[in-house]
Amino acid sequence: MRPSKRREIRSPLTSLVTIDHIYGREEVAEVVLQLLVSEKHSDAWNKVPNVIPIVGMGGIGKTTLAQLVYNDKKVESFFDLKVWACVSEDFDIAAVTKTILQSLTSENCDGKALNLLQEKLKEKLLGKRFLVILDDVWNENYNDWTLLRAPFEVGASRSSIIVTTRNQKVSSLMRNKEVEPVQLELLSNEACLSIFTQHVLEARDFSAHPNLKEIGEEFVRRCKGLPLAVKTIAGVLRIEDEDINEWKKVLKNKIWDIPVEAGGIPSSRMVSYDNLPSHLKRCFAYCSILPKDYEFEEKEVVLLWMAECLIQPLQDEEEMEDLGSKYFRNLLSRSFFQKSRINESKFVMHDLINDLAQSVAGDTCYRMEDRIGSSQNEDIPIKPRHSSYLGSQYDVTKKFEVFSKFTSSLRTFLPLMLRYPGGSYLAHHVHFELVPTLDRLRVLSFNGYCITELPNSIGDLKHLRYLNLSHTLIRLLPESVATLYNLQTLLLKYCNRLKKLPSMLRNLVNLRHLNIEGAESLEGMPMQIGKLTCLQTLSNLVMGKDNCSGIKELGPLKHLRETLCISRLENVIESKDAKYAKLIEKTKIDVLSLEWSRDIEESKDTTSELEVLNELRPHNALTKLCIINYGGTKFPNWLTSPSFQMVSLTLENCYKCTSLPPLGEYLPSLKNLWIKGMANLKSVGSEFCGCNLETLHFHDMEEWENWSPSEEFPNLCQLSLRKCPKLLGKLPNNLHLLKEVEIIDCVQLVVSLSCFPNK
Repeated sequence: MRPSKRREIRSPLTSLVTIDHIYGREEVAEVVLQLLVSEKHSDAWNKVPNVIPIVGMGGIGKTTLAQLVYNDKKVESFFDLKVWACVSEDFDIAAVTKTILQSLTSENCDGKALNLLQEKLKEKLLGKRFLVILDDVWNENYNDWTLLRAPFEVGASRSSIIVTTRNQKVSSLMRNKEVEPVQLELLSNEACLSIFTQHVLEARDFSAHPNLKEIGEEFVRRCKGLPLAVKTIAGVLRIEDEDINEWKKVLKNKIWDIPVEAGGIPSSRMVSYDNLPSHLKRCFAYCSILPKDYEFEEKEVVLLWMAECLIQPLQDEEEMEDLGSKYFRNLLSRSFFQKSRINESKFVMHDLINDLAQSVAGDTCYRMEDRIGSSQNEDIPIKPRHSSYLGSQYDVTKKFEVFSKFTSSLRTFLPLMLRYPGGSYLAHHVHFELVPTLDRLRVLSFNGYCITELPNSIGDLKHLRYLNLSHTLIRLLPESVATLYNLQTLLLKYCNRLKKLPSMLRNLVNLRHLNIEGAESLEGMPMQIGKLTCLQTLSNLVMGKDNCSGIKELGPLKHLRETLCISRLENVIESKDAKYAKLIEKTKIDVLSLEWSRDIEESKDTTSELEVLNELRPHNALTKLCIINYGGTKFPNWLTSPSFQMVSLTLENCYKCTSLPPLGEYLPSLKNLWIKGMANLKSVGSEFCGCNLETLHFHDMEEWENWSPSEEFPNLCQLSLRKCPKLLGKLPNNLHLLKEVEIIDCVQLVVSLSCFPNK
């Protein structure tokens, strides 16, 4: 239902745009889009960069509006570049510049000085028409803004910056004088009612639920024109399954009567929190340690909840991880979390929801400001249980003085949002002297610091359930780590200097998640890893030599799920041992990678590799398979089993294979195929016949000469051909859905425009 009345929307070139009585933000977005892409503006609009502030109170829809503009197809075609950066209260020019630069180049900018970052950004923007979104700006310092915007002045005409802010003063100092801000005001009850019915009933109005109309209108009135409040209350009522009696209970909640000024949190959000079950209240309150604008993954939060015993399954009930995922999705459905605008696999909390989490957590959580010697008076609780802080490039001893008061209470020590992950330095005193005194810790992280070792006293933290050493320079873990019998999660991602794990790791009988992704220097796994029968995550089983665990140790690990890599398979001496890995029984594994080392001696007999691969057959429901550096001359028969439901397949550096298996005939579900580095493959024909491929990649095919596809590719959207210097002929015809094509170093290939769609 759209409102019948709306205020006229005027051009912000001449006067203030006040937008109210609008259903959602779609119409407003259309106005802003016209301002951005229309060529019918005065010369004033051609300043570089043009800045459009979007101003309004928290929860009124500023970010939603900016997101609608950012994702519109007209923006995609009009601008050469676009980028989104969250700014927030901690205004750091270098950090914002780095975020923008890395989004545009995918280049690692860690540790680089501001002037170098700005020079590189200028190079990237020079002569380009760009759109930059600076979301949630608070800083009122004009000099900071002048310095931040300096690289943008080299862009092409009509380049634009959209700034969202709650602060009129920020809007005034950032905008061009000729361009007035977009001022968002409270929505009308009519507009809010449309949002309400959409989120609660998935309908345009109450026509199918007339008994709920009156009480629904009352809820909307109490939300006072804030779309975020409407969505939050809608999330509560949606859970109540359209039961009018339950709706009435929520409406009678006495929290509605508490004035906003008393607690600073709007009553609609307090009611939403009050209506949560007790287990969700505890989990949500714990999230108060997450900084504003921090993007988090579902699994990241669930593992922290587990470590703090916030997930308590009943006996014989589902796994903690599955129950934690349900908790997370419940909070998401109630709008306590929302999907990130930048990374679809991550989530954020709106600032006002973050404020609510801090309010209900009270003194149990302490989020340390990253300001040494700040004049800001922080309220430091006496005995907090959980603490997080914003890491910086150099975290010195003085920063952590306050933690000496928390030795009898602290359970969580969590650095977040390191500005220079992998290039941040931590005072030796912190991990060698301070942390071992925090003997109540359940959660400990040094993620991203350039630490090379831990003290043996780490083993005294007997309550520890979560230890994150990812992206550190650690070479060896103290043997005492194997005495942390309560440990559930050990994260060692991209510890690329780590050579071995504690020899008695098998003693960690409660360990559920061992992530060593990217720990490329590991020489093998400790003996008897098969005793870790609770393991659900084992990112990589490294087949070592001598006294390392063998492949048979996989057999007892019945609960493995998600992703598994088995690497250095050349160290499997007896091919029959691979049978005891029982991969076919591990039905919760979705992604499997089987890898041999690339630098195997050429003289080594590789005939046994086919025998090993034959014994490593996965279950039929596997969605993705990678076979890398395989030295056999042909692929196993199970790869073309018609019962496979495989969606993605990678065959990389299978250098002795001279032909591809008939994938199309046997793998009808296959959509994504990567063929790389098959040095002896010369011809490809009808192997894909019957496939419904959507992406197809051929890379580093030195001897490939002939591609004579006997079928069309009706669903192919992406095609990539790289370094196929001997490939002759033409591309397949009738690529009706092709959206992206990449052809590099294929000098003999004839490419005709008739192969591509007429779009």
